[in-house]
Amino acid sequence: MRHWREFYSPMPSDEVKAQGVRCMDCGVPFCQGDTGCPVRNVIPEWNDLVHRDRWREASDVLHSTNNFPEFTGRLCPAPCESACVLGLIDEPVGIRNIEQAIADRAFEEGWTVPRAPRRSTGRRVVVVGSGPAGLAAAQQLRRMGHAVTVLEKEDRIGGLLRYGIPDFKLEKSVLDRRIAQLEAEGVAFRTGVHVGQDVGLDELRSGHDAILLASGAQRARDLALPGRALRGVHLAMHFLTQQNRFLAGDRIDADTAISAKDKRVIVIGGGDTGSDCAGTALRQGARSVMQFELLAEPPRERAPTTPWPMWPMRLRTSHAHEEGCGRDWSVATVEFVGEHGAVRALRTVRMETWADVTGRTQLVPMAGSERGVDADLVLLAMGFTGPEEGGLLASLGVRRSPQGTVFTDDQFRTNVNGVFAAGDARRGASLIVWAIREGRDAAAAVDRFLS
Repeated sequence: MRHWREFYSPMPSDEVKAQGVRCMDCGVPFCQGDTGCPVRNVIPEWNDLVHRDRWREASDVLHSTNNFPEFTGRLCPAPCESACVLGLIDEPVGIRNIEQAIADRAFEEGWTVPRAPRRSTGRRVVVVGSGPAGLAAAQQLRRMGHAVTVLEKEDRIGGLLRYGIPDFKLEKSVLDRRIAQLEAEGVAFRTGVHVGQDVGLDELRSGHDAILLASGAQRARDLALPGRALRGVHLAMHFLTQQNRFLAGDRIDADTAISAKDKRVIVIGGGDTGSDCAGTALRQGARSVMQFELLAEPPRERAPTTPWPMWPMRLRTSHAHEEGCGRDWSVATVEFVGEHGAVRALRTVRMETWADVTGRTQLVPMAGSERGVDADLVLLAMGFTGPEEGGLLASLGVRRSPQGTVFTDDQFRTNVNGVFAAGDARRGASLIVWAIREGRDAAAAVDRFLS
């Protein structure tokens, strides 16, 4: 907790090879396919190549399906390992570690180089958003020979990879080296461009043959409770973004700085974003950190409701919890309590889980369970509800789904001719592997349209 860099040591090559050979007795690899690996990695193939010490070939196979394995090797929750056949009787193969080891070695050995297109189609595509879906689509489209421009509203490229993921999970040098590859391949990046405000629809259409929306699902779920306007109650992404900007060298105004130093921190939300907030608060020197989750504590082993090879419902413990973050389950916040305009406590209630007559789970407040919890900083990390309202999507006139995402057909086409959508903007907040898969598939759909 004394630095902000990644802290997991790379797995020695002998251990990587030993993990790879554990894969070789599998008859039917359930690690592949949408249940195991949405990005369509052919996992047994590169595991076999690694165990035979054929690393460069393993890199070629890995990059044939995944544009950014160094990202997924660090950030993906590894549904492939949950679907691993060996996991039925033993620990699953360390697939994610092998993936990261291959990707990092490919950079170190100079195998990962720019791949310029063999021809130019003369067609121009604009990609809105530079997260993993937008970057994957941009690289694929450029390699197909199209001129590609990526527009990003922030001042740096990367989307949530840049500002939503703490450096201790993804050092930004890892992101920068991949962006440099895309630039060398001919992808053009424009930062500080808020489409719908700085650039209008007419300008987009007049200069491009197709538009791909990969703007993410950044509308955060909020808590409209008494005291929400108190100082010290913040959305998680505001907190994480500010810390990442500070580490990147930006000056943070003292009046708007969000700091956990010497404070009692409560994180509301038990997912990965909540864990990222906890790890960040601990590194900032928080007095204490507690994470509240509305649902009941999951079982420590795979729940019967999520049998193999499904993604299991079970208790997951991150490094932030081991570093000193406490957890409490079945807790609902009912009020933010303040003093002199700043939050000083939460009023909470314990929830009970019931099944109604239809079998659906209902959460009911437990009588007499109200209590107060001291807090100087409250971070709301309850996920995202979809793309932001208004702005770009409104100006384009694209149809929205009942969930608020961009509605497309199975070819990623919106109701507006020449406008496509991919990633979280289309499917809602999801995993990085799904973002890369969506970007690749959408790029293929755009190429078919342009052809």
